[in-house]
Amino acid sequence: MQKTVPLPMPALRGSLPLTEPETPYEQYVYAYPHQKAYRLLDDGPLLSELWSKERLDTLSLYAHIPFCEMRCGFCNLFTRTGAPEEVTSAFLDTLERQARVTREALEAQGAPIRFSLAAFGGGTPTYLTADELTRLCDISENIMGADLKAASWSVETSPATATADRIAVLSERGATRLSIGVQSFIDEEARAAVRPQKREEVESALAVLKEARFPILNIDLIYGIDGQTERTFKVSLDAALAWEPEEVYLYPLYVRPLTGLSSRHAKTLRDWNDQRLRLYRFGRDHLLSAGYEQTSMRVFRRLGTAAVEDTDGSSISEYNQQAGMVGLGVGARSFTTDLHYTTDYAVAVPEVRRIIDDYIATPTEQFRRAQWAFRMNEGERRRMYVLQQLLESTGLHAAGYERQFATRFEDDFAPQLGALVEKRWVRETDGTFGLTLEGMAWADAVGPMFFSSRVRDNMTSYQDR
Repeated sequence: MQKTVPLPMPALRGSLPLTEPETPYEQYVYAYPHQKAYRLLDDGPLLSELWSKERLDTLSLYAHIPFCEMRCGFCNLFTRTGAPEEVTSAFLDTLERQARVTREALEAQGAPIRFSLAAFGGGTPTYLTADELTRLCDISENIMGADLKAASWSVETSPATATADRIAVLSERGATRLSIGVQSFIDEEARAAVRPQKREEVESALAVLKEARFPILNIDLIYGIDGQTERTFKVSLDAALAWEPEEVYLYPLYVRPLTGLSSRHAKTLRDWNDQRLRLYRFGRDHLLSAGYEQTSMRVFRRLGTAAVEDTDGSSISEYNQQAGMVGLGVGARSFTTDLHYTTDYAVAVPEVRRIIDDYIATPTEQFRRAQWAFRMNEGERRRMYVLQQLLESTGLHAAGYERQFATRFEDDFAPQLGALVEKRWVRETDGTFGLTLEGMAWADAVGPMFFSSRVRDNMTSYQDR
């Protein structure tokens, strides 16, 4: 049963009564609000109007490629498996049309346009062939105007698609960070996560990535797989460390509705939580002892590694989200100060296919307006700011919050702060509020404590598809 925490001071308007989390693993918090909080607009605003108030010389470009060679059992991302060439080609045709309209909306402001960050995500962007990746880069540069060799540019890949010809395209075009989803180096654990891969395939892909000499190589691992122990997790950790990656991401396994594991995961929540917490602490300590620093719950960076940076010199983190994100492709999100917008979103295979088909058939004029969106207000911007800062190892600087919003963090979020301090998950040091070691372990439960009632209501009423 949830325990209600007394409210010591008035909370932001639209907050719910605060309840202590029952599990460390409520949900990933990588952007606020979650896409399930977005709703279809009857007559969305023109992009030219949305971007008229934004600073355009420090933009970020994100291209969402909703294709994979397979769907892992834990995956609830917006992606389609096994798409034939006619679909991927038609998708790129549509993305190009969307890019032209989006660039026109930005140019309408008459201000200098510059992209300092870029990312290709999904899905698996390297599901595209080498020629298709070249075309995607051309769209990004020749139509959107992003200088990929000058930007900090990240691309996601997988063992099966990190082929030499594809990786050569990304290397030649200037990618600065390649992230590969390995999850486990043990074949039996990969199968348990419904990810049919062989360690030999993983090692071959990593050899290709190392040969390309990207400035940052990231390896994703997952903990909480059925049968996984500290001993087997150490096998994967050591196998990853042997490649000397600049970053290692440790993800707790989540089993969501409509995913491959949702009907077969039999553990009790308490046992599963205990397993994940044990493995998290083991993995954290192992990486710290191997010369890595922890920058968030998931992210470990090798000491001495130059982090991907924004134009102001600040590190780009797991939770980086700000106005100025321009998204292309079905499922991509764009962020302006007053509106976050995207396309339709789903998890179930038939719905994903329908949405991709609808995207490909979208008339060009429709791309001139925002479609699915969430309107931001000052309270929501405060919450987004807190999540960006507090969930990182650098913490939230109270003076910076006050400069940004002309109010005090301690006053605006007194209930949350009081509960976190009481549980010893947050401490204050010289005006900076940061997660403690145990607080970092519970970061996926800390984040949702700052969600507004409006966001929670929208997410609750969203029908999983």
